[in-house]
Amino acid sequence: MTGEKAQVEFDAPKPLVDRVDTVAEVLDIPRTRLLIDALENKLDELATEETFRRRLSNAYYDGRTDYDTVKTILGCEEAMRLKLLRESIDQTSAIPELKDDLPSDDSFYDDEVAEWNASSSSESSDSV
Repeated sequence: MTGEKAQVEFDAPKPLVDRVDTVAEVLDIPRTRLLIDALENKLDELATEETFRRRLSNAYYDGRTDYDTVKTILGCEEAMRLKLLRESIDQTSAIPELKDDLPSDDSFYDDEVAEWNASSSSESSDSV
């Protein structure tokens, strides 16, 4: 991963730091490189877990995280899918309104309206 760097400082249990230092020494890499690799691997792993993806989606839909964060974690395609879905959720559906009353059956059908009759229905099914 390239880009701007930020210094991070955190407290960790001494036995964990000792393990990290031992592994870094065995691999002949700096402690920072080992920690960065471990964090990247964990984030990549989380990005494929369904539970985490659902939680990230919910955070995006609720406005607790933004599009760029989702894109960084899940990739462009998945972030765009969530963005489009969120936009469709945010839309209020239109309620149709009639300007006039409904037309009468006569004016709508332009002729006599046939009525459904249960007996004529059963006769036609008998003849089939």
